[in-house]
Amino acid sequence: MLRVNTSNFVPKYISGRWVWNEEKEKFLFDCRKDASKEAKKDEFMMTNGFNFSTTLNQVHELIYRQEFQRPLISYDYDFITTQDVQNLVAFLAPSTLLSKSLVEFINTETVASFLKALIIYFQYFLQVVEFILIQRDEITGEKAILLNAENPDMQRAFSAHLQQYRLLVAREYSHIILGEGDTKKFYHIKPIVNISRSSFDDSFHEAFLAYCTQVVWITLHRRAYDVIDMEMNRLFRSEHFKLTKYPRYQFTKPEAQTLYGPNYKLCNYRTQNSPLIQELTKVDKRNLPILYIGKQKYRGNDLRIMQIELEYIVDSAQLSLIGFNLGILGHPKRLYNTLLRLDWEAVRKNNFSATYDPFGIFRQPHLEIPSLDEEKLRQYSETYDSLYEVKRRNEVWSPSMIRKWKKRDKIVKYFEAEGVISDVWVKCIKEVADTSDGPSVEGIVKKFLDEKAKLRKGKQRNRIA
Repeated sequence: MLRVNTSNFVPKYISGRWVWNEEKEKFLFDCRKDASKEAKKDEFMMTNGFNFSTTLNQVHELIYRQEFQRPLISYDYDFITTQDVQNLVAFLAPSTLLSKSLVEFINTETVASFLKALIIYFQYFLQVVEFILIQRDEITGEKAILLNAENPDMQRAFSAHLQQYRLLVAREYSHIILGEGDTKKFYHIKPIVNISRSSFDDSFHEAFLAYCTQVVWITLHRRAYDVIDMEMNRLFRSEHFKLTKYPRYQFTKPEAQTLYGPNYKLCNYRTQNSPLIQELTKVDKRNLPILYIGKQKYRGNDLRIMQIELEYIVDSAQLSLIGFNLGILGHPKRLYNTLLRLDWEAVRKNNFSATYDPFGIFRQPHLEIPSLDEEKLRQYSETYDSLYEVKRRNEVWSPSMIRKWKKRDKIVKYFEAEGVISDVWVKCIKEVADTSDGPSVEGIVKKFLDEKAKLRKGKQRNRIA
């Protein structure tokens, strides 16, 4: 992974001049602008009332790469995974958001599955929104054109796909709000007295939504933040309680029906449910197998269900093997810097081009037009009883890493005050100057076997034993 800052030197001033001081008889620097004040202009962005950092200085970058980055012995270290994005967002998050309870919550299997479904939905949602905006420009102006007769069927197909992805997100979200599985300890109602912790749940919910917004935005190449924030607020709050209005994205009734689906109903705020819960109250019979994706292996001949299952189950580091691009997930780390921004110079050096583009870097995100009679054909598909249970592999933080994230601010302040953070060059100098014997041969072999056993599958590990 490339570095954002090429130097470890942090300047105190960004402009000024050297002048001679008669009293002290030496040159002194007369500053015009303070570097710290100048850097604070574009250093943060607001998300749900929380200020997330958008940059890293030299010291913070070294701290993040040495203490909080995904370790080398983790699975698929050379490729970007959801865990890499979560680590970056957690490091850039403000102290008011990154509480101890939130650190434990985002480290659960349920939240990992929820984030994967949310990223898949938003990638398709942004593509449909772009299609609608382009179509809106084509039918207006001096060179307006007439829409194709098949356009209504096309929009119904897009709406059906969005509804299916939204149903998968709603299933994962229902596990969270019901406190099922590993999220039970975060449920807002106390088990014995049955009293809701409303104030805690409110602030916790706001922090979690801000965290999810940042994860989705960074994963999708930091594009269309306004659209992501608008839809995130609509999904989890409904139209009554949206924090921000975006007049630019005012959709007409047919466009809103394509984006939001037939189940979205806006009623009195006292009885309003979130759009995700509305999707679960009325599920079509042919979409019922979606509720079992990731839990049971689908057995049937519905190609659409098989495609959703493949996109959801395959690990984020191997998405290129199935020809599916999901933002920056699965891309080589050598093409990105510490902030997970693409470096085009590194892309050119690795000989990627329009003809050789296995990760979809040169090709812009495109919306594939589905078969117009796809939903009609799905009515004749058959689904059989499932015989196998499946489980997605989600790599979570180790207990020592969780303790680090809980003490993130203390660790950063310690390294800033003591100045003991070191880069590779300093480490090499210390190792060359070190005259100690170092670890024993038995210790080196044991460490190697432990790391190899972690990277091997269970069958191979048993075979070696």
